[in-house]
Parts: sequence; structure tokens; C-alpha cells
Amino acid sequence: MVESLTGPWPWYVVGPLIGLIVPFLLLLGGRAFGISSNFRHLCAAAPAPERWKPEFLRYDWKKTGLWNIFFVFGIFLGGLLSLVLIGIPDAGASISEATRADLLALGLTDISGIVPAEIFSWSALLSPVGLALIVGGGFLVGFGARYAGGCTSGHAISGISAFQLPSLVAVVGFFAGGLIATFVLLPILFG
Repeated sequence: MVESLTGPWPWYVVGPLIGLIVPFLLLLGGRAFGISSNFRHLCAAAPAPERWKPEFLRYDWKKTGLWNIFFVFGIFLGGLLSLVLIGIPDAGASISEATRADLLALGLTDISGIVPAEIFSWSALLSPVGLALIVGGGFLVGFGARYAGGCTSGHAISGISAFQLPSLVAVVGFFAGGLIATFVLLPILFG
């Protein structure tokens, strides 16, 4: 059983499972699948006088966001449970040889972990490239998710399945941004 949980699952198993989440949430709870709005719910739930909160955070978060907070807590708990029961996977098996070659071509030297330590570590955070990637990238992802009205999971899974044109436009934008970051920004930052 543990062996089947530690390796990648085939697309024809995972795809339908993810796809079934959408009707399950809609039919049983009248909810759309998405993650990015949870930070707003957490901030709205923070114990502070209402007059100190911006208008954006003054709403009944228990009515609209309580299930989201439990959902994200479940994701965290599931990750923690898998860490305890299964452990940390072999990082060498997580990165394909093509990706290794591309990272080495960018000038990275230590790709032994799940993510390159030269980019994603506390010491890298203090470098200009690390600051741009971690802080700048994090800000842009957060801002973009709110500006687009949702994150990749909300638009790609729920929005497209509901035939929403704005979700299709957002997903095309997500992919375009990923391609630009991979083939334009990373070579500039590490060149």
C-alpha cells in the first residue's frame, strides 16, 4: 500500500479523481474549488477591531470561508501525515534528467534536493536573484491570483469545467507566464 502512495500515479487515475472534486463540491456544498481566497478568509478571521480592517476584509467569513479554511487545514494535515507515514521522497528521483540538464545549463551547481538550494533557501533569499524570485515572485503570484479572481486550481479545475471564458483566459495567461519565466526570465537572472 505504501509503495503505491510514494510514487507518481498515472494520469488516468489522478485526472478523474481531481475532476470528480468539482461536482462533489458543487452538489454537496454548493462550493467552487479554489485555494487563493483562503488568505483573505484568514485575514478576515484575525482578531482585530472591525474599524481597523479594510473594507475588503469586513464580511461574514464564517458563512463564506469557513469550509475553505478547513479545506486548507486538511491539505496541511494530509501533507504532514504523509511526511510522518511515508517520509521525504528521494529527491534525485523527483527531478527528470532533462530538467537537471536545463538547471545545470543555467549555471546552478547544487540540484541535489527537491528544489535547487541556490534558488530556494534562506541564504538565497538574501541574494538579489533570490529576493527577486522568492519575494517578487511570491508577490506577483498572490497579486495575480487576486487580480485574476482566482488561482490556477480555481480557474483550471472549477472555472474551465463550468465553461467560463474568463477562466480559460486566466489559464492561458498562467501557462504563458510560466513559459516566459522559464525561457526568458530564468536565463536572464542566471545568465
